[in-house]
Amino acid sequence: MFIQKEELKSTMYSYQLEQISEGDDSIILMGINAAVDEVKSYLTSNNKKTWIDGRPLYDVATIFAATGNNRNALLLEITKTVAEWWIIKLCNADAIYEHVKERYDRAITYLKQLGKGEVTISSLPLLPTDGSNNAETIAPFRMGGRPKFSHE
Repeated sequence: MFIQKEELKSTMYSYQLEQISEGDDSIILMGINAAVDEVKSYLTSNNKKTWIDGRPLYDVATIFAATGNNRNALLLEITKTVAEWWIIKLCNADAIYEHVKERYDRAITYLKQLGKGEVTISSLPLLPTDGSNNAETIAPFRMGGRPKFSHE
């Protein structure tokens, strides 16, 4: 698992987690799993041609399979912030909702920029490219119309 319950201490106090979950760790694990899936979705390429524009394609499976100190610290903190958002939706338990929402919005904005290639994290592993997905090998887009038809 990419994040453990105990690691959420950097985003939430232990008593807040306990109060929200009422001692049921499955609630916290659902929030963590939802957060990991959400962060993965921003880093995973799809079949749209816009992903062939030269942006880095991250090896999401390797990134989220890492454990301990092998995890990227920035992505770990972003994922914890997203997990906090998913957990706090059940109850705000002495947490200031606006602060959590603000941190969540900043994290999502950063993930969108990361997914678009506007910012990069150089320490994240990239998918190997075989050259078939490079923008140089794609035929250029052609635009125009047909020749004008004439009855003569």
